[in-house]
Amino acid sequence: MTFDLGEPALTGSLVRLEPLSANHAEDLASAAEEDRSAYGFTGVPRGREIDEYLAAHLQRAEGGRFTPFAQLRRQDGRAVGCTAYWDPRFWPGGTELCAIEIGWTWLAASAQRTGINTESKLLLMEHAFETLGVVRVDFKTDARNERSRRAIERLGATFEGVLRSWSPSHAPGEDGLLRDSAMFSVIASEWPTVKGSLRRHLAHLGQSRA
Repeated sequence: MTFDLGEPALTGSLVRLEPLSANHAEDLASAAEEDRSAYGFTGVPRGREIDEYLAAHLQRAEGGRFTPFAQLRRQDGRAVGCTAYWDPRFWPGGTELCAIEIGWTWLAASAQRTGINTESKLLLMEHAFETLGVVRVDFKTDARNERSRRAIERLGATFEGVLRSWSPSHAPGEDGLLRDSAMFSVIASEWPTVKGSLRRHLAHLGQSRA
């Protein structure tokens, strides 16, 4: 079963999320070759692998269960990373969406800790809850990735536990192996509080830069 995103792009003050395309290849190749020290558990291509990476993402998107975005830094218009909706789930016996995961996320080192990740997740959750009508948004990461776990918690997502041997590992030397995945979620009843907190954080960040 597929779902319709229903919107070509999502735009904030720091970042614009555009449907991923080959037009983003040059920027993403450069972004991927900045400081890679934070990518120990994250699947981030090398610059020379970008064409293959984009082709694989676009092929996944053809199945209707994966919607990848380029993250464009509005300050300079450059693509500085990727993120995606995926694994849409529907109400039993129906065609209406009830839950979706946000994942496949990475950012260039220069875009980390700038508010871009926070605003990207705000835009994606806002669209998921308020336009797509989901009741749950999922996040998951390698259980060993403390940096990623802290970032997800700062979004206001609730830790739900660790699923053992759940997802393909992206850690070096672990090709073909499964990792333990730390699971998080935001549900519809929590969304107004989470949204308000994220907006206040972004406003404070903007004030501190003024």
